Amino acid sequence: MPGFRDDQLLIIAPGSETTLAQLGLPESFTPARHRIRSRMFQAEKDGEYEPIKVRRKEKPAAAPTAPVSGVATNAEDDQPDADDEAEWEEDRISEEGAIWPIRGGKIVDWQCFYALMTHVYNTINPPFHTPIVLIADPVWTTKEHEKVTQFFFEKFKVPAFTMVDAAMAASYAYGTMTATIVDVGLNKADVTCISDSVLHDIGRSVAVPGCGGDAMTDRLMELLTSKKGFTREVCEQLKKSSICEILPGDTDLPNNDAPGSDVPSNPAAAASTGADGLAPGQRKQSMAGELPRGPGPNTQVGEEKKLEDEEGVLDIASIVTGGNMTEYLAQKEREKQERLAARQQQKKGSDAQLLAAAKPAKLPNHKRARNTFVYEDFALHDAMKKAGMSSQNMADMQSAMGDGSNKLPEPQSAVSDKPADGGLFPQDGATLAAGSGFRREIEVGTERFQAASGGLLERLADAIHRTVQACPDVGGISRRSDLWDSLIIVGNGSKVNGFKEALIDTIQRKYIISPSSATIFTSELPSNLSTPMATGANTPQQVFPGAPHHGGGVNPLLLAATTAQNPGLHPSLSTLSQPGMSSSSNVHSSHAQTPTSVKLAKIPEYFPEWKEIGYDEATFLGAQVAAKVLFVVDGGASKGYMSRTDYNEQGPSGIHEVYM
Repeated sequence: MPGFRDDQLLIIAPGSETTLAQLGLPESFTPARHRIRSRMFQAEKDGEYEPIKVRRKEKPAAAPTAPVSGVATNAEDDQPDADDEAEWEEDRISEEGAIWPIRGGKIVDWQCFYALMTHVYNTINPPFHTPIVLIADPVWTTKEHEKVTQFFFEKFKVPAFTMVDAAMAASYAYGTMTATIVDVGLNKADVTCISDSVLHDIGRSVAVPGCGGDAMTDRLMELLTSKKGFTREVCEQLKKSSICEILPGDTDLPNNDAPGSDVPSNPAAAASTGADGLAPGQRKQSMAGELPRGPGPNTQVGEEKKLEDEEGVLDIASIVTGGNMTEYLAQKEREKQERLAARQQQKKGSDAQLLAAAKPAKLPNHKRARNTFVYEDFALHDAMKKAGMSSQNMADMQSAMGDGSNKLPEPQSAVSDKPADGGLFPQDGATLAAGSGFRREIEVGTERFQAASGGLLERLADAIHRTVQACPDVGGISRRSDLWDSLIIVGNGSKVNGFKEALIDTIQRKYIISPSSATIFTSELPSNLSTPMATGANTPQQVFPGAPHHGGGVNPLLLAATTAQNPGLHPSLSTLSQPGMSSSSNVHSSHAQTPTSVKLAKIPEYFPEWKEIGYDEATFLGAQVAAKVLFVVDGGASKGYMSRTDYNEQGPSGIHEVYM
């Protein structure tokens, strides 16, 4: 079969929350162009699904009309047909009633999964002669591989199809032959060892529970459950914000008594209200008791304070239903005027105390006892729209909540000198237009540093240690030291600030030993090895056995085609030799069972688009690399994919011969 062109390739990466897809390979590989929510809605007809929720549009009740005098009316004739009068509308905001076919990486609803893949295919609308590369989750079984293969060949009549393991794809993205891949997802994590481009199934940690992004949201919920207004959606957005940060184990959490924490984050407000830099709800004690505050935020004047709860979180729904909208907006307008006067006073004043107090406001995030983030309430916006609130009232409410008061400088990460990225988890196109929710600032204490507390990092570190220890020796040579020195952490669950650094710190504290004490493990040398002589005759040589993996072994096209025509994609492949022959490269042959060092794999620098956004979705980049080599460079010479002819001859089981 002749080779395919770059613009003919379709790559799909199904995920529990988001499915990534892209048609065509640009000259320089880029992140996925399509991000589609991995959920469907039940259609009116049983067994069918819709990608967008469709609901009946509610109409206001019509006023009753009096009958014309002297004319008899039939009540049934006046009644309009419900089916003819019913109006339907698309609800792109609410996900109530959504069906998620992939949970924990496993396909739990096959009919919905097929509908999701059909929706993805129709959204991209590729031409007829389009091969497909699908990224498979490690938890999928061989039988599930066959079911997926059968669906794509028979549903879309594709000319060629192949599947790439998510961990193997990550190694292709990093251009490494030996690595430990840690994929942190929504509610699970996968740990895989790859040695000399061979994926080891033995000892592989698949779908480790309690180690994903949902576990961190649950932990924030547990810590903030006693505070009013902190729903799960608030905690989810807090986790994705720039102020949520996971600190290394030896980092002390800031507190209100620490030096520098007793200065006001807003000096102007402190000057006008007497806040003395304390957090909301706190007062400086004196012999006469708590000192009163003047006009401004947190002022207890009449009943106005009741419009906000004790934690400073607005209960907008109760304001709207209680008829306090006018009073609330008037209160916010007064506060705006007071803040404006305070800012003018700050500009005119030359008090050295104000200048000194302004400096600590630039403290990095990890040194602040409290900080704020912007929460977008989409559900409230939708509820107000359904309630018939006018656009002007909704705009006034948004203005009152998003007036920008007490805005703090951009938080600085504890593990980087660059500003923390507030857009860690970008919304995909199916979630709703940005800015359509009500925005308001919410203040959080040190709970924002404890999203990964409660044993999450320890469980993940244990899974990594067990997986590396279970990796078998190759030709009598242990590659565990190389696996520890080439750790690749990917997945959207690892996007939280400081997660990767905190995980490395946990592994080092639990399992690493100092190099000076590593000599005690020399007894672990195999007994059949004598002391090496000066000639080097007894030096162990590296051997590449032909042990198959899913029937494919070391794919020859990634050992030959990539090296010959795309050395930049896999710089380390140039040192490989043919199976059965010794390698001339300097191979590390440590036999130690305990690591002496743990390092992250070097991030490639030859894809500028990926370098800008990060490599958390590097599996998709690896799938692009594999697709380029399989379908374009190699052109089918090494049988790296399954053609239509192969499917007709072998059936769905033939996918095991090309699965990587």
